[in-house]
Amino acid sequence: MQSLPIGRLVAVCSHRAVLVLLLFVVLVGGAVACSMKRLDVTTDTGTMFSASLPWKKRSNELARLFPQNQDRLVAVIDADLPEEAQVTARELADRLRGDTAHFQSVDLPQQDPYLVRNGLMFLDNKTLASVLDTTVTAQPFLGGLAADPSGRGLFDALSLIALGVSQGQADLKNFQPALNAFATTLEQAADGHAQPLSWERMLASDLADLGGKFQFVVTRPRLDYGSFQPGGAASDAMRRAIAGLEFVRSGHARVHLTGDVQINDEEFATVAQGMVAGLLGSLALVTLWLFLAVRTWRIIVPIVITLVAGLLLTTGFAALAVGTLNLISVAFAVLFVGIAVDFAIQFSVRFRAQRLSCGGLPGLHDALARTGDETGHQILVASLATMAGFLAFTPTAFVGVAQLGLIAGFGMLIAFVCTLTLLPALLRLFRPSLDHPATGFAVARPADRAVRIYRVPILSVFTFLAVLGAVLIPVLTFDADPLHTKDPKSEGMQVLRQLMTDPQSSPYGAQVLAPDLKQAEILAGRLSHLPLVDDAMWLGSMVPEDQPAKLAMIQDSASILLPTLIVPTPKPAPDAAALRASAGKTARDLGGVLDKLPPGDPLRRIQSALDRLSHAPDPVMMAANAALVRFLPAQLDQLRQMLAAQPVTIADVPPSIRQEYLLPDGRALVEIHPKREMVGNADLHAYVAQIRNIAPDAGGDAIEVVESATTMVHAFVFAALSAIVMIAVILLVALRRLLDMALVLAPLLLSALMTVILIVLVPEQLNFANIIALPLLLGVGVSFNIYFVMNWRAGVRAPLSSPTARAVLFSALTTGTAFGSLAASHHPGTASMGRLLLLSLSCTLLATLIFVPALLPKRAIDER
Repeated sequence: MQSLPIGRLVAVCSHRAVLVLLLFVVLVGGAVACSMKRLDVTTDTGTMFSASLPWKKRSNELARLFPQNQDRLVAVIDADLPEEAQVTARELADRLRGDTAHFQSVDLPQQDPYLVRNGLMFLDNKTLASVLDTTVTAQPFLGGLAADPSGRGLFDALSLIALGVSQGQADLKNFQPALNAFATTLEQAADGHAQPLSWERMLASDLADLGGKFQFVVTRPRLDYGSFQPGGAASDAMRRAIAGLEFVRSGHARVHLTGDVQINDEEFATVAQGMVAGLLGSLALVTLWLFLAVRTWRIIVPIVITLVAGLLLTTGFAALAVGTLNLISVAFAVLFVGIAVDFAIQFSVRFRAQRLSCGGLPGLHDALARTGDETGHQILVASLATMAGFLAFTPTAFVGVAQLGLIAGFGMLIAFVCTLTLLPALLRLFRPSLDHPATGFAVARPADRAVRIYRVPILSVFTFLAVLGAVLIPVLTFDADPLHTKDPKSEGMQVLRQLMTDPQSSPYGAQVLAPDLKQAEILAGRLSHLPLVDDAMWLGSMVPEDQPAKLAMIQDSASILLPTLIVPTPKPAPDAAALRASAGKTARDLGGVLDKLPPGDPLRRIQSALDRLSHAPDPVMMAANAALVRFLPAQLDQLRQMLAAQPVTIADVPPSIRQEYLLPDGRALVEIHPKREMVGNADLHAYVAQIRNIAPDAGGDAIEVVESATTMVHAFVFAALSAIVMIAVILLVALRRLLDMALVLAPLLLSALMTVILIVLVPEQLNFANIIALPLLLGVGVSFNIYFVMNWRAGVRAPLSSPTARAVLFSALTTGTAFGSLAASHHPGTASMGRLLLLSLSCTLLATLIFVPALLPKRAIDER
């Protein structure tokens, strides 16, 4: 490879500086226009892997067949009372159903009439018997409330309790929680701060929370994948609806958003902010280090202009080559700035180091031509090798990094062209002075001598590190769980963490598609017995078990309860005077039995509160009535429905539930939930392995996490090996000697092995976000090593005190600070990317500045 043509190119561009500048203005303008017109960004993670992968095909098929399970935005309601949560969920669902511009569907899974009607039958026999016994015992009390569902009816029922106490026939042991709840509500009302009473907790006690403490409104929003927040408009619409809900305004209910749409939106926004901040930080810090490297704005400004022009041209190439960037390929901008600046720094520092043989200063045009002759072929080889390192990822099935490799690879070629054409033209126009002594590192001259003297010990230490790194390679693990790279402080993740303890809400579910319901039943039975599986749900799971025995118990209780609960004409609502009269009567009745009550009995508190209420003004009395019985009618109605339960079969399961498990062609879905939270890769892999032993064709989130990890690892192993082969070929063609090729590749492999050591020691977990450190390691490592080896070939005697070493150091500092800005991100994935990039860059710099000088064979000139 001859340097002369490159030197001539630089000379021509320097001589025709204005024309070159105008040409680049046109090219950059075209690239910007093309980018604005054709370049999009997709946040659809479904496009990150090749659709031809077997596991991806299964995943896409499940998504197509059961679209309701994809792209969900979920409102999670937590309230002081179960009824407040239920009312809030219903009101929110009603509002969202009317917003068809933002939502495709809105569901209330816990309030499906079928599930409510058969609620008692879904309890186990022992629990059902306990609930029915308690309810039957309260029959006189409930009957009175059914006939008069008001505070008056409640006070009259309490008078019956007083009568029972006076006659010694009241066993109130099982009713202490309910009486305490009455007492608290009555005291609050008497104080003028009436709060609603939970009749669900009154009648069901601890069983009220069996279905979980949260209510869910599950929606499928309309998404805009051209935005960094595809569900942003829908989540904003949902928040507006939430703000107007009664119990949210009063502070009794709290609504938080989660679901894959919300979590991805939060991550995409954070990643976008991190990339933009990283890019801006890169340019700012690059400028700082450039000042320290070249010490004059007349060179700094040309370098920055060259970088910006190269970045815009690369963006235009991305618009033409891929059209749509994904979540990983958007990182090309940070990578371009981090690596392309090395070419510009090398050229500029070597430019300022130009001297005539007599020690004088050449003219500006001559200095540029000489720099092109001296460094042009080195930068070309470095750019081609770096390009090969990136392009090696293009044929892999990991589409996200394949796109990144394609864009960044050709970006290196664009950076080379800009460095050898635009930069010389700008330097000619800005006319920097060459009279600057700081072109090398004079302080590094002792280091040059020390490296040669202690060459064997240095090489021995690095050999040991290489062996240690090779030994530690099997220790490395890859975490493909996307949840581990998301911001744990974001709303969606905080809510998800609370839900993870419930297997039904676990994000690590799996699905299997069976040929028919019979096979689904068999498969669910086998899967449900796996050690790490909590349950395997199929359509038959929606049909209660042991119905004859349960229905017999329910019907026995219904024969006692329903005649008193079904009241054709309940009493009309009382006014304040009637309520006061009833409260006063009950207070007197309870006052007559106080001597028969223990000191802490809640009836004492009830008697005191009723006595105060009997003298309260009308507004206080009516507020007390509303608080006491607001949720009573709905609870009595629900109890009537459950007591009227009838036998059900699969045919009775409503379409709203049936479509979740059965396809029109008869194929049936089995949904699997883990027994415990997946706390690491080992748990998740063991869980998936157990499922696959029975259902090899299983799909779902858990399967995708494990399979995507395998795909990524295979992609990077293939790409790394391909890159090394391609780089070796380029080096062999350029350097024409196996020894010189080996001198470039050896420190590259060493820096990779040292990075392995740091990953294990720090420790730093490999994931899909930080794995892009590998192509950077290849690109930067090759560039740095090529400069030193080619200088050695050219007869440079003191590599560490040379202008090249100065350029390499400041290039590493600019790249390192750029990625350091990513490491400071509060987004775990972005921060891990920055940390690993810093670790790999540190190892690369260490190998280049110490290992390479020690590794270079001695020459005759080195002895002088």
